[in-house]
Amino acid sequence: MIIHIPTWVDGTLQPVEKLEAHQRGLRHKAISVFILRDGDVLLQRRALEKYHTPGLWANTCCTHPQWNEAGIDCAVRRLDEELGITDVPLTYRDTVEYRADVGGGLIEHEVVDIFVGEMPAGVEPVLNPEEVMDTIWRPLEGLAEEVLRAPNTFTPWLQIYLHDHAAAIFESV
Repeated sequence: MIIHIPTWVDGTLQPVEKLEAHQRGLRHKAISVFILRDGDVLLQRRALEKYHTPGLWANTCCTHPQWNEAGIDCAVRRLDEELGITDVPLTYRDTVEYRADVGGGLIEHEVVDIFVGEMPAGVEPVLNPEEVMDTIWRPLEGLAEEVLRAPNTFTPWLQIYLHDHAAAIFESV
């Protein structure tokens, strides 16, 4: 299935095929979600079949909105599709931009709407194995240091979020 994502080309937002946007390093829209519970954050390990950064640990959920899809709608949809998480209210925290080499000649140049939600105790994710191979709850406090100690096990964007944007993402946590 070919997926077209909102991408800026020559200053205009246009639908561009996702792989092409990454191959050309084009600036495009994305969402990222952090699900929290009692001071812990839910991380996902990306499935080995993913075309970039397979097997690396990332924030709870991240993806690209479809053409004309609102960021919040995309975040809710992908939480369900990837992790079977529904009915967790999400709060918009910030929009950030980053550019990162994700390997294999691919570049993520994203303008990301970031959302945070609090998952109730007793609810656990149900993994879609095509997207996620594992999850783990990690204490938010100390996560940035853990990522610094083993950067090759975490996605570039998680490293960027924790290093450059943690205050905005987790301001009231």
